[in-house]
Amino acid sequence: MHAARQPQEVEIVDTIDAALPVVYDYLVRRCGSKAVAEDLLSDTVLSAVSQAMHGRVPDLSTAYLVGIARHKLADHWRREARASRHLESVGFAAEAVAGVEESFDSNRTARTLAGLSAMHRMALVLRYVDGLPVAEVAAEFGRSLHATETLLMRAKAAFRSHYSLVEFDDA
Repeated sequence: MHAARQPQEVEIVDTIDAALPVVYDYLVRRCGSKAVAEDLLSDTVLSAVSQAMHGRVPDLSTAYLVGIARHKLADHWRREARASRHLESVGFAAEAVAGVEESFDSNRTARTLAGLSAMHRMALVLRYVDGLPVAEVAAEFGRSLHATETLLMRAKAAFRSHYSLVEFDDA
């Protein structure tokens, strides 16, 4: 027999249940892959529950969960970038083995983002989609403000260059 849930556990479950669609939508729109979004959502929920059960969450809310999801997504992109660098160093084309993710939205901008390196994609999404100030983007990357500004300039240039090569979607 399972013991009855404590009021704190019920509140945690209810809050997370209510936030799941918002957090999932946040993730899938940014990573473009339902499978990756589901994995990251799972990691987000596990992290939130652990933190809440140990009393390390000042206010468990949808915004708090989106914040955890943002960190999980940034970690995912860092891992992806490391894997790409490793594969390139051993002579493989990153595009061939990085995994063709489930199709992004057919929109040209999303396809352009998908064609960028993980670092450029993450920088642009955090700055221009999530609207984080450059200082917060720098904190996510663990870089200086100047280095992050340089990264953003290079990411924007890569985006512009790649955008011109991506076909318009007639659908």
